Amino acid sequence: MRKENSEFNTAFVSEAGSFLKNRDFYGCVELEDWACYVIADGLDTDTEVNSAQITVQTILESFLDKPTMSKRRLTEYIKIAHEWLQYESRRVRLKAGFVIVVTDYTRMVWASAGHTRLYHFRGNRIALKSKDHSVAARLAVEGQIAEDRVDQHDERGNLNEYAGKPGMIKPYVSDKIKLADGDVLVLCTPGLWEGVQDAEMIDAVEGANDPQTLADTLEEVMLSKQRARIENYSAAAIYVNKIFHEEPKNRKKWIKRIAIMLIMLLIFGGAGIFYAVKSAAKKAELVVDMLQYEQNADQYVKEQEYAKAVSDYSLARNNSIKVKDPIHKKLFTEKMAAAQTLVDGDAHLKEGDITKATASYTKALELTESYSMFNREVISERLEQMTTFQQVQDWITEGDLKLQNGDYSGAIILYKRARTAATETAYKDALKEIATKLETAETKRADIKRQSRQLQADTLEQKGDRFNEAGDYAGALTAYEKAQEIYQEIDMLERVLAMERKINKLDEKLNPPVPAADLNTDTAGFGSADMSGMNTDLSSSTGGMNTNNSVGSSSSNTSNTSNTSNNTTNGDTNSSVGTGATNAVSNNTTEIESEEQPSTEGGDS
Repeated sequence: MRKENSEFNTAFVSEAGSFLKNRDFYGCVELEDWACYVIADGLDTDTEVNSAQITVQTILESFLDKPTMSKRRLTEYIKIAHEWLQYESRRVRLKAGFVIVVTDYTRMVWASAGHTRLYHFRGNRIALKSKDHSVAARLAVEGQIAEDRVDQHDERGNLNEYAGKPGMIKPYVSDKIKLADGDVLVLCTPGLWEGVQDAEMIDAVEGANDPQTLADTLEEVMLSKQRARIENYSAAAIYVNKIFHEEPKNRKKWIKRIAIMLIMLLIFGGAGIFYAVKSAAKKAELVVDMLQYEQNADQYVKEQEYAKAVSDYSLARNNSIKVKDPIHKKLFTEKMAAAQTLVDGDAHLKEGDITKATASYTKALELTESYSMFNREVISERLEQMTTFQQVQDWITEGDLKLQNGDYSGAIILYKRARTAATETAYKDALKEIATKLETAETKRADIKRQSRQLQADTLEQKGDRFNEAGDYAGALTAYEKAQEIYQEIDMLERVLAMERKINKLDEKLNPPVPAADLNTDTAGFGSADMSGMNTDLSSSTGGMNTNNSVGSSSSNTSNTSNTSNNTTNGDTNSSVGTGATNAVSNNTTEIESEEQPSTEGGDS
């Protein structure tokens, strides 16, 4: 209702400046009847936890739980954020300065600690500027330095109040301030106001028509100073274009209401007692629930259901806050933190981040020292398991390097070593990874081995070729057979067949075919029967002719046979023919037979 009938526009800038991380944080909540704007700057150097973010979120969560402009409530919001920072200060002390503005769209209340500031502009002038909790601001209040020197004084960052400080925090909380149409609020961190003087800020407000333009202008002015080092800077601008106008209060109506209330109090004089009894009953109910939540959470811890335990410890803690029991609140907070570290450790392990998992389990071992429901032996075993897991990961990494360098055997040895360790510790995620890597390494090594064997076979084949050309058929055959055996081993069937063909050719050379049996038989018959007959005929036809001509060995048989033919033609009676050059002999014999027949017949006649 209030929000719909008013117009509050906001915009902000927030940058890391010269640093890698921005440790400023801004957040706001605009509800139907209330709105809360918070900006904070982190004052510590923790790299994992953002203290400004914790501060803003905690304050806004408290505000959402019960929105109000009550100074007491606002102080409680700040106190809760302050305690959270103290609780989270394990590595370093977490610290944050902040400024808060809460409004009902008609009025506002603001609070601050540190030197994060609120500027309230009305009619292009500064109507309000928050006071820093710094030594420089105190010196200005005491009159030791001028007010306008605070922004540049060396002690402007020396703070005496901030969230997360040791002990209690004493923030400044203002009274309710009436807003007006056209008001402009600027919340900013030191990184911005140190670079923008008040006059420049007024000029920026005067020249801007909307919050985004104002925020951008302030950033430009700050950056135009071109300082060598720029801190994290943030600025949130709120333009109160229209406030919610409440209807004028009816005095008589209020008097009537008060009168009725007094009468009601008189009538129901026991209402206070009743309320007290009811409140006590409610509180008792909350305490019972709180103890039940704690019992359930303890049981979940024993069953190692840490996520469920965290949830129930949180519920128990909320009840302890409601019944204002700081002792149980501290107890549940510590138990919840211990269970949460185990949940975090399991989550990191699932993500494969062994380093973070080890850190979480180590922290869990530290936080659970005072609580017997946590099985510390199990936590210690997990830590030991993390050591093995880390070793497995180291072996895998080392194996990867060897694989990249072509040392496949070395990689396989390391992968197998990692696989053995992973199997013994049930490191299932690593087993899948190792199996894939091992298969890759073995495949590459097998390829290399196959190439090496092929090279050996090729060399043997070439050696066989050289032996073959040199006429060393036995040596060539041996080389071909060895090459064929290797080709068979590496499954190169085409080369196996090629070797088989070469071996067969060599076998033909080593074992030439034997002359056909029929030819031998004909030659023998020719010599024993026909030639004998021919000799007989020749003897009988030539009478006293010389028959002692003889035929030499096989190399001269052809010529001799030719001579025989000639001699036969001339009437010589060569009676024997050697076994060599059988075909020549056969042909010549045929010629002799064809030519002798008329001669014989002529002789006979």
